[in-house]
Amino acid sequence: MSIESNYTIKQSGTYEVVIQKSKFIAHFKRVETEEEAQAFIQSIKKEHWNATHNCSAYIIGERNEHQKANDDGEPSGTAGIPMLEVLRKRHLKDTVVVVTRYFGGIKLGGGGLIRAYGGTVSEGLDAIGIVERLPMQQLTLTVDYTWIGKVENELRQSSYLLDDIIYADLVTFHMSVPVAETEEALAWLTDMTNGQGQLQTHTICIIERDFKR
Repeated sequence: MSIESNYTIKQSGTYEVVIQKSKFIAHFKRVETEEEAQAFIQSIKKEHWNATHNCSAYIIGERNEHQKANDDGEPSGTAGIPMLEVLRKRHLKDTVVVVTRYFGGIKLGGGGLIRAYGGTVSEGLDAIGIVERLPMQQLTLTVDYTWIGKVENELRQSSYLLDDIIYADLVTFHMSVPVAETEEALAWLTDMTNGQGQLQTHTICIIERDFKR
């Protein structure tokens, strides 16, 4: 699992716009494999079988290993690539988009098509939302009750997430810290408690937060 944060769409969704009498519908979905992406593309083609075009693009993988764009009959380079470029510029991962076009009788030309397909995807992303995915290391700190006030106060004033406090014979603080800051957090907690607390690392989880440009 990567220790770096990354971005993806907040949710599956659609966005529709009319440009020069042609209807453009962007369909978005979060996926983890090329097979999932292709299945989604085929499902949109089946649903909109009577559309003029169903153009698609996706980026998948921790290092963007899988990228593909398809013009589906539009002039080469005027649909799929502009759609893919929007995903790249937004630094998105694990995202597939299909833009369905119902031709309205007015030809847009190469530049017009590029702007239409790219713009539909960009506006659609603004509408459905983007999230930042943050890998977080879960930690616990167990101390006796003499430390509870100091530890809780320090944690709530820090940038780390205080997930829970368990009260038993001892007090256990459950927290999440960015994976890249794990060693720094452990050292800070050790210093805070003069080495009298018991620290444990647990699983790494992913949290998502809304991202605004």
